[in-house]
Order: sequence, then C-alpha cells, then structure tokens
Amino acid sequence: MIIVKKFFKTYLPFATNEIKSNLAYKGAFYLFMLCSLFSSFINYYLWKAIYGSSGASTLGGLNAGEMVIYVFMTYVTSNMVMIRISNEISEDVVKGNVAMQLIKPIDYRLSQMFMGFGYSLYRFLMPGIFVWIGVEIYRAVALNVAFTGIINILLYLCSAIMSLIIYMLFEFCFAMIAFFTTYIFGLKLVKAAVISFLTGQLIPLSFFPEVVQRVFDFLPFQSMLYTPVMIYLGKYTGNDLAFALLKQMLWVVILYLLGSYIWKRVTRRLVVLGG
Repeated sequence: MIIVKKFFKTYLPFATNEIKSNLAYKGAFYLFMLCSLFSSFINYYLWKAIYGSSGASTLGGLNAGEMVIYVFMTYVTSNMVMIRISNEISEDVVKGNVAMQLIKPIDYRLSQMFMGFGYSLYRFLMPGIFVWIGVEIYRAVALNVAFTGIINILLYLCSAIMSLIIYMLFEFCFAMIAFFTTYIFGLKLVKAAVISFLTGQLIPLSFFPEVVQRVFDFLPFQSMLYTPVMIYLGKYTGNDLAFALLKQMLWVVILYLLGSYIWKRVTRRLVVLGG
C-alpha cells in the first residue's frame, strides 16, 4: 500500500500539471479541437453522399446511422487515445533535456505516460464528452433507438483505455528513432498519415477486402482506435469481443517489452547535443 501511494505521489503530478498547462493555453487548444471537429463534419457529409449515391442501405457492415455514430465516436476516441508523446521525447533529445531526465530518480517512460494520461483526460472532457452526448441524442432522436447500454459503455471505456496505453507505448518506441536521427519531424508526418489510415480513422477497416483485414489482425493499429469504436457500436459480441480485448492486452505487453528493450539499447549510446 505504501509503495502504491509513493508511486502515485511521484507520477500523478505529471498528469495534473499537464491538465493545468492546457487550461492555461486553452485558446490554442480549442482552435485545434474546432479544426479537427470540422474535419469530422466533412467526413459526415462525405459518407452521407456515399450512402445516398450508392443506393445500398449497408456498406462495410454499417448502415447510414451507424456510420454517423462511427464518424463522431472516432473523433471522440482519437482525441482521447492519440496522444503524441513522441513530440515531447524528440524535443528532449534535440535540446539535450533527456540527459537531465535520466539522472532524476524517476522512470522517464512512466513520467511521459502520466503526462499523456493527463492530456488524454483533458481532451476527453473538453470537448469529447460533449460530442459523445450529442451522439447519444442523435441515436435517440434521429435513429429512434435506445441509448447505449451501461455495459457497452463500460466495455468501450475499458477498450479505449487499453487503446490509449497501446498508442502511447507505440509512440514511445517510435520516438526512440530520435536518438539515432535527432530529428523526426518528417517521419512524424508520415506516421500520422499511416496511423489515420491503418487505425480506421479515415475509413472503417471493415471496408477493406477480407484478406487485408486478416493482415490488420496481426498489427497493433486496429487495437488503437477501431476496436473500441466497434465495441461501442455493438459489432463485437461474445467470443469476438473477448478476443478483441485479449488482443489489446497482448499488444500492451508486446509493446511494453519492446519499448523496454529499445530504451536500454538507446540509452547506452546517448549523445547529448544541447542542454
């Protein structure tokens, strides 16, 4: 109990400080959120046109109403999950701040993850929760269906938290490239484009051919965004649901071990360029 209390006393301030810093500069944050929400509305009208012109009631296993929910719940989930801690790590490497971090009596990766947790919570509450409420109102008013069940919501949140951990662990592994190149801005742009495609943020993965979907099953990207949204829609049930959650747990373990291995290797060859 004392160890757990000491652990949270050490790392929880990283999360709370991240929330406070975003509250201090909330103007820029809201502008960014407004732009990303605007892109969700573009996707909404795009898919509305696709369904209207196709003449089919269901595409890729989703009807028009479910696609609307998918678009906006993808927005909510991506805001909560896609925390780019690689920006912080690469900046620490370039400026030489990582050297100071390494001599502190804390785990550098855990400190970055708790900062990510704080930022994720802030993005979920502002404005993710309000968009989520709008989705539920849309279900009840426009689709004339019941609100999402509490069990489904809890499963979605459980899956989303694991998605967040998976994404942050992946970001940590990606950020290790900065120790070799010292500059990964271009790679981050490429990574963002690839991630938005492979996670189902742009196109639901169910729209791809079955062979391609099987390939996606062996990659971690499906577990970062697509899985929690499909759980929320009720597309995963029974054995499929259990397998999806188990696969997320497995990727948490794999990426954690991979990150630990890479971290040990890169810190042995650390060259500080500044600081």
